[in-house]
Amino acid sequence: MLAACMMIALTGCHAIDFYDQSLETPVAAPMEPPRELSMMSLPSYRIEPPDVVRVEMLKLIPLPPYRAEIYDVLQIQVAGTLLDQPIDDFYLVEGEGTVNLGPAYGKLRVAGMTIEEAQRAITEHLMQVLRQPEVAVQLARASGTQPVTGEYLVAPDGTINLRQYGSVHVAGKTVTEVKEALKKHLTQFFDSPDVSVEVTAFNSKVYYIITEGAGLGEGVIRMPVTGNETVLDALGNIGGLSQLASKNIWIARPAPGGFGCEQILPIEYDAIVQGACTDTNYQILPDDRVFIGEDKLIATTNFINKITDPLQRLMGVASLGTSTMRGFQTMGRRYNRGRYY
Repeated sequence: MLAACMMIALTGCHAIDFYDQSLETPVAAPMEPPRELSMMSLPSYRIEPPDVVRVEMLKLIPLPPYRAEIYDVLQIQVAGTLLDQPIDDFYLVEGEGTVNLGPAYGKLRVAGMTIEEAQRAITEHLMQVLRQPEVAVQLARASGTQPVTGEYLVAPDGTINLRQYGSVHVAGKTVTEVKEALKKHLTQFFDSPDVSVEVTAFNSKVYYIITEGAGLGEGVIRMPVTGNETVLDALGNIGGLSQLASKNIWIARPAPGGFGCEQILPIEYDAIVQGACTDTNYQILPDDRVFIGEDKLIATTNFINKITDPLQRLMGVASLGTSTMRGFQTMGRRYNRGRYY
């Protein structure tokens, strides 16, 4: 033992390499799977059910000719007014259908008029007080127009429902393509509409973590893809390896139909965790299956228990039946009578 200790001490310190060199299989550069420190950006996200998109209407002007309604807001600017009574503000169309231009000019009715008609009516009304008023009227806010801004769930048929403005098909489109489709659709209701679109819930792009249960069933966990996950992230999302799991892990990557073979990426767990090796810490792509194998010893034990448990229960029932019969047979016999004499 002393000689062995001296030999170990003389060898010095050596780095421990957990990586299995046999996993290095030379492939063409374009076929190299992305991994930690050499990750790739995912292609443009294509919206699919059940994603959630947010649409924000940046410009909401109804198609002309628009007739003013109650609670609309008009921007009125007038040149040539009294010095202490300017008209350059936003004016609400009140419940009676009138706008109040101030104490010096009074009210006039504009409800039901187009913007041009309202401008002429205001000009004629102000000419009672002013000599040569120059009037400009614009629609600042339309009260009767339902808002478009909001979050929309992509339905199973690939459309989003804009309520009174109908449905628009967005499945399979990028954010830019959805924006153009919405602008084209809303031109039926608005003058030169402008919208912004963003995805607020990425629900359609996922990957799966499958764990063998050592003969007690398998677990399947569905995780969303954000574009930056690696194998280590996937294991961290489930709290690491369970007591039933082994370090036999791989990624099963879906292949196109008729590909003729499986795409399997073996993973060296010890190399990733203990050696910080990035070679098999692959980037997770949409629809990947991270498979975690079972501990064979525990699986064998559970298999044996499945076979022997029915026999043990049967033997227990037989033993209980024998004890019960023996109790009935001895019932009423005074075997212990002599113990009292």
